[in-house]
Amino acid sequence: LERQLILQNLIRERQTAMQIAWTREFLKYFGTFFGLAAVVLTTGAIKRKNPAVLLPILPLSFVFSYHYDMGYGTLLQRIKGKSVLFSHRTKLQI
Repeated sequence: LERQLILQNLIRERQTAMQIAWTREFLKYFGTFFGLAAVVLTTGAIKRKNPAVLLPILPLSFVFSYHYDMGYGTLLQRIKGKSVLFSHRTKLQI
């Protein structure tokens, strides 16, 4: 039973590491797209003198912030801290 718990923890840690690595890789491509989109949309808003052209930056910034927090921030630790299942298993192990 103890060996099974150790293996489960190892698998969970590897999955978490893979998720963080995937998010960081995705962030490279999405960050490039977001930066180019921000420059192009800002240029278009200035040329057309219409600030409504900048509206697509808002949802893109939320997506960028979420993935940045997932890859380089503390999002996974906060999720684990709020997880009922994770805290319940921890209490069972003690």
